[in-house]
Amino acid sequence: MTDAAAVSHTPLDAPPAPTHDKLAWRSAVFWVALVFSSFQVITAAFSPISSQVVRAVHVGFVLLMIFLIEPGFSKRHGARAGFKPMAWVLGLAGFATGIYQWVFEADLVQRAGTLTDADWVVGVVLLVLVFEAARRTMGWALPIICALFLGYGLWGEYLPTAFQHRGYGLDQIIGTLSFGTEGLYGTPTYVSSSYIFLFILFGAFLEQAGMIQLFTDFAMGTVGHTRGGPAKVAVISSGLMGTINGSGVANVVTTGQFTIPLMKRFGYSSAFAGGVEATSSMGGQIMPPVMGAVAFIMAETLNIPYVDVCKAAAIPAILYYITAFWMVHLEAGRKNLLGLPKDECPNPWLAIRRQWFLLLPLIGLVVLLFSGYTPLFSGTVGLGLTAILIFGAACMVGVGSTALRVLFWVLLGIATAGFFKFGVGTFFVLVALLVAVTFALHKGQDARRLGVQALVDGAHHALPVAIACALVGVIIGIINLTGVAAEMGGYVIALGRNNLLAALVLTMLTCLVLGMGIPTIPNYIITSSLAAPILLELGVPLIVSHMFVFYFGIMADLTPPVALAAFAAAPIARESGLKIGLHAMRIAIAGFITPYMMVYSPALLLLGDSWGATVYVTVKALVAIGLWGAAAIGYLFTPLNWAERLYCLLAACFLVAAVPWTDEIGFAASAAFLVWHLWRARQLRTAAA
Repeated sequence: MTDAAAVSHTPLDAPPAPTHDKLAWRSAVFWVALVFSSFQVITAAFSPISSQVVRAVHVGFVLLMIFLIEPGFSKRHGARAGFKPMAWVLGLAGFATGIYQWVFEADLVQRAGTLTDADWVVGVVLLVLVFEAARRTMGWALPIICALFLGYGLWGEYLPTAFQHRGYGLDQIIGTLSFGTEGLYGTPTYVSSSYIFLFILFGAFLEQAGMIQLFTDFAMGTVGHTRGGPAKVAVISSGLMGTINGSGVANVVTTGQFTIPLMKRFGYSSAFAGGVEATSSMGGQIMPPVMGAVAFIMAETLNIPYVDVCKAAAIPAILYYITAFWMVHLEAGRKNLLGLPKDECPNPWLAIRRQWFLLLPLIGLVVLLFSGYTPLFSGTVGLGLTAILIFGAACMVGVGSTALRVLFWVLLGIATAGFFKFGVGTFFVLVALLVAVTFALHKGQDARRLGVQALVDGAHHALPVAIACALVGVIIGIINLTGVAAEMGGYVIALGRNNLLAALVLTMLTCLVLGMGIPTIPNYIITSSLAAPILLELGVPLIVSHMFVFYFGIMADLTPPVALAAFAAAPIARESGLKIGLHAMRIAIAGFITPYMMVYSPALLLLGDSWGATVYVTVKALVAIGLWGAAAIGYLFTPLNWAERLYCLLAACFLVAAVPWTDEIGFAASAAFLVWHLWRARQLRTAAA
């Protein structure tokens, strides 16, 4: 495991730090993490217990690990070392709340709505510990927002009439939040305890197996030698990492360790290099198939097939990365930055030829998802295939005979196909057999260590997401109990009833404010709960309204003053997080404009009446992206003055607006500018010669 990979998942409010001091195999938390991952894999594969119990034990494990790993109010690394009695007391208390839900499951169902003394203790302890664990993991932002909602639930009856509710007793609040499936154990925790954990574990196995190196080598080999190549490497490698990584901030501190210094070495400014990495990494959150695990929650929330979410997200995600690629290309042209020497770039096809087998689980995952299988089944199969490949390769170490190697892989492939008949238990049997073979042949020690470490890393990587999913249950529970979302939505609807653009702008600002300092999943849950119903009331299709708020929730991580992704890149780039955030906003300009195009042209989400409509709006978006890039960077084929940049911006805006004649005006203005600019560029080259 590389150093970059070792720091890929740190608390979201902390600079990257090695994880080996927390999860060394001699530490108790190592074994807790191992048991946690084993529990999740078994329950995902065989469903031996109810969903309610899985959610409760999942949160219990999360609380136990967080209190053992993360310090309290002291951020000194010394606080992490040695035996910490209070950490164990808090952690075991959190774990006990999950066991309580398991042991007394039937009783809790029978007396739903009525709390015993023991229920009171467990409910309050659970709520307090979830708040504290979230604070330790990701800072104050999310706990404060959730505390405001909790306060509203408790004392909202005393507010002015416009925001007043009828009043709820403490027993109703605790019963809603700490028991049942409306609060801490709601839909986000359900998704976290099933899909999300499985996909994070899948990504951890692929990272351990060398997927990061494969993505980096491929990106370096394909575009590293072109103009501005190092920045293009960052865009491609971060986009590829986004297909398996559930955290944009983790993506920054993983790939950024390599790409940011490389960009700086070839002439990009520190702020621009950090902005490129932050923009590219956050784009991974909107890139199918994983989409930062939000795709699963969106599918559950909207009650639509997961594949429909991926289809809707595909074109906007591609446009986002085209924008980032175009921006770094223009910046390289403006500063006359060259790429890496061709002989210093790896051969991308050689990299694939050496590690092509790592792509098989990812390909299998995508094929299964788009064939209609559930994400839970597809993720289990992808994880099983990855483990089989790792241990199968270990068995073949030192085998020189090509015929024997081919025969082994063919037979292993046939055995693996048995899961179609015998189910996912096939993977457990094959992995156990392969591990036994490595022991018998006295080889594969590295593979066994890799497998165990991936299980432990997966549990550790899941902590920020899992605790956030639990805590936002406070918001969902209070919203459902009090109906506050309808009240807030009513005011925005009243303001924007006769002006959809005004409502969109207000919704965008709401999402940017609510999304500050909050990870992707709780970000989406909060904004979709509050803002999406507003757009739906104004006639925006359901999936479009959810995509709109999702995109702006993502953009909040690039928008100062909080800009989590930008501040994660700051210590690597050695530059102010604020400056990086400003550059990231400029590079990701399509991320701020494309959502408006979704609303006015739903064909961009494949919701049009024909493929022709989708092609038309995509071409229109590409032309607009080209103009936005030129306006933002101040360069196309030659530098642009301020008048030319303003002209490009206005032409692009005409292409976004969806009123009569704006498209025609936008295309005509774009064509006129391109012809004139090409003529001027040729005149300048002739004069320079």
